[in-house]
Amino acid sequence: MQRVFPFVDPILFPDTIKAAYSHSSLSAVRADVRACILSFLAFSSILQVPEYKHRPLGLPPVDTEGLALKAQCLIPQVLREDASLEGLQALIIMALFELVTGNLCTANYYVSVAARIVYMLGGHTYPGPMNSFSASPAEQLEYRKKRQLRNLFWLCYTIENDVALRTGQPQVLSDENCDLTLPPGYVEQLYSSLGIHHHSRELPDNPMFPVDLRLSIIKSRAYSALYSFRGLQKTDAELLKDIRELDDELERWRMSVPPEWRPTLSFSHETPDPNVSMHSVMLRLNYHLCMTIIHQASSRCKSWVQGQGGMIEGVSSSLALSVEASRSTLLYLESAEHVLVDGVFWTLIFYPMSALIAIFCNILQNPSDPQATKDLGLLRTATSIVERVFLRQLISIDEVVHVKIVADFVTEIYTLAQCAVEKAWKERAGQGS
Repeated sequence: MQRVFPFVDPILFPDTIKAAYSHSSLSAVRADVRACILSFLAFSSILQVPEYKHRPLGLPPVDTEGLALKAQCLIPQVLREDASLEGLQALIIMALFELVTGNLCTANYYVSVAARIVYMLGGHTYPGPMNSFSASPAEQLEYRKKRQLRNLFWLCYTIENDVALRTGQPQVLSDENCDLTLPPGYVEQLYSSLGIHHHSRELPDNPMFPVDLRLSIIKSRAYSALYSFRGLQKTDAELLKDIRELDDELERWRMSVPPEWRPTLSFSHETPDPNVSMHSVMLRLNYHLCMTIIHQASSRCKSWVQGQGGMIEGVSSSLALSVEASRSTLLYLESAEHVLVDGVFWTLIFYPMSALIAIFCNILQNPSDPQATKDLGLLRTATSIVERVFLRQLISIDEVVHVKIVADFVTEIYTLAQCAVEKAWKERAGQGS
C-alpha cells in the first residue's frame, strides 16, 4: 500500500501512534492523531492485497464502517485545531476512502479541505534536495516530514484532478499556485519500481502513486484549458490550439514510457500488454481517458456544430481519436479482467462509463457509418463485460445493486443506438430505391 498510497511515513507513523495513545493531557485533546490512525485502519481494511488472497493472515475482522464513522466524527475537531501533518493525512485518507466506496460528493468535500491545509502547511512548494551525509538527525527528521508533506500534496493533487474531471468542479490546487517539480529521481525510478512492485517487499525510494504524476499534471492542464469556466468561453481556434498542444504533451509522455510499459495508441489483441498488472491497467485506462477528454472537447467547436467548412475536417479527426480511445478502454478492460483485484468497482467504473457514453454519442452522430454497426456490437458486449468484470468480485450488496443499474443503463443506450442505426439504414435504403 505504501508504494501506491504513501499516506503515512513508516518512520513518522509510530510517533503518531504514541501521541494518540499516550496518557498525557495533550494526547487526549488532539483529534488529528486519532483521526489519522482511525482513517488509516479503515482504508487499510478495504484494500485487497493479491498476494494474501489465497493465504489469509488470520487477523481478526475489522469494523471498517465503524472506524470510518469514528474518524468522520473527529474531522470537525481536526478543523478547529492548528493545521498539522496528521490532520492532513486523515483528510486525504478519508477522501480516498469515500472515493473508492462510491461517495463522490463526500470525497470532494474532504479533498477540497485537504487542499487548503496543503497550502497552509506549504506542501504546494518544493522543499528541495537534502545532503543526507552532512545533515544532523534533527535535520533529517525535519526533511522527512517535508518529504512526507510533499507526498501528501501529490496524493491530494491526483485525487482532486480525478474528482474535478468526474464532477466538472474546479480544483483548489491550481497549477498556477503549485510547484509541480517531481520528486527527485521519480521518472527514472518509476518503471523500474513497477518491475519489482509485485515481487518485493522493499519500498522504492519514491512511491509510485496511484498513477504516473505526469499524467495527473496533463489531466489538470486539460481541465483548466478545456473545461474550466474560461476554457468553455474559448473560440474555435483557441480550443483547437489547446487540444493540439495537449495532444502533443500526452504523446511526449507516452513516448517517454519504456516500451514494455508504453500504452499503445489503440488497443489490439495482436499487441497485448506484456506486463499486465493492476498498476499497468490504471496506467493505460488513464492514458485513454486523457486522450478522450482532450479530443472530446472539439465537439464544442461552433463551426462543427453549425456544419460550417474549414475546421470540420480537423474537428472530425479529433473526435475520431476520442472515440477510438473509448473503444480501447472497453477492449483493454475486457482483456485485463484477470488481474483486477477485488473491490475496485468504484475505482474503475468511471472509465468504462465515460467510454460508453462517448461511443454512444458517436453512433447517434453517425448512425449510417459502417463503424457504427461495429460499435453497436461493442455496446452489446459491454453489458457482459461490466457484469463479468465486477460481479465476479466479492463486493457488497450495495455494489451489486449499482452494477445492475449500470448494466441496465448500458442495455438502454444499446437499444437506443440500435434504433438510430436501423432508422438510418432504412432511410438510406429508401433513398436508394
